[in-house]
Amino acid sequence: IDLLDQKALDISEVDIVVIDEADRMADMGFIKPVCKIIDKCSQDRQTILFSATLDDEVEELVSRYQSYPVNIEVGPKAVSMDSMNHYFWELKSSRKSEISSKVVKRMGKSIIFCRTRAGVDRVGYELKDLGINTNMLHGGLTQSQRDKAIKKFSKGMSLVLVATDVAARGIDIDGVQCVIHYDPPENGKAYKHRSGRTARAGEHGTVISLVQRPQKKSCVQLQKSVGIRFEIKPPKLGELPESDFDYEGYLEDTMKLVDDESSSKKRRGRGRSQNHKRNRRYRRSNMGRRQGNFSGRRSSPNRNRNNGGRNSQDGKKNRRNRGNRRNRGHRGSRKSGGGNSSRRGNRQN
Repeated sequence: IDLLDQKALDISEVDIVVIDEADRMADMGFIKPVCKIIDKCSQDRQTILFSATLDDEVEELVSRYQSYPVNIEVGPKAVSMDSMNHYFWELKSSRKSEISSKVVKRMGKSIIFCRTRAGVDRVGYELKDLGINTNMLHGGLTQSQRDKAIKKFSKGMSLVLVATDVAARGIDIDGVQCVIHYDPPENGKAYKHRSGRTARAGEHGTVISLVQRPQKKSCVQLQKSVGIRFEIKPPKLGELPESDFDYEGYLEDTMKLVDDESSSKKRRGRGRSQNHKRNRRYRRSNMGRRQGNFSGRRSSPNRNRNNGGRNSQDGKKNRRNRGNRRNRGHRGSRKSGGGNSSRRGNRQN
């Protein structure tokens, strides 16, 4: 927008505009800047819009910038709150990690949502200290780190994925038994989106919201916007539904997976090291033939080429130093010889 205001950028010939995560941009208040950018584009453009939900502000974008749009829907039309068991537990902030670890050991594969990146890292390290295999996912990680975290969680090598709202958008992982709102969501839409990570493909899931005393009023309003009504009360693990998850058996299976992966890596590394040694011997033999060196220690030709001037200068210095030492030795012998002759003369006198 700054470049457009300074007239340093011209997008009047842009004929394809893609608006991704339109509902999220609407929640963050970016609809007006987006409209300002679209207005600068070509009038004969094609506008493509991706959104998880079509609320009022997104509908405004559709009616304003799209003509005869075609709707393509992927997945369920709406997240069903009836297929989930909802719990709202009131507790102090210092107990959240402890209660979360107990819930995970009882329920199994879980996703924990935090509001900030720092919160994700802090909760992840606290759960690791409590003995839970945990991976973190937020926008501060590189793409390879995010892919690695999701891969471990999908394979079952980690039991918990701690994530932010933005980083977890679009994640579709089977077998998630529980979703924990470590930090309460901003609104009902975020609650549905978070909770929709469980109870997928017709299965049932458990959703737990950890609420502090000052957050009770906002949680009541959130329940109204979602269309549910549950009492906010102290945590009771016995109220959770029964689960077939065996934490001790999971630890044994995880150790087997880790051992299998480490052994396969060793096998791959062993073969790679043998080939590397063989190739290195081949390169050395060919290098020796080219240089005509078949005995003694051989230095790299690049090293000799790069340090040729330096080696010649060092040789000159060494020769000069040897010459100086010889001269000092000759002068010392003359002085000593003269001294001895004078002493002999004195004795004769």
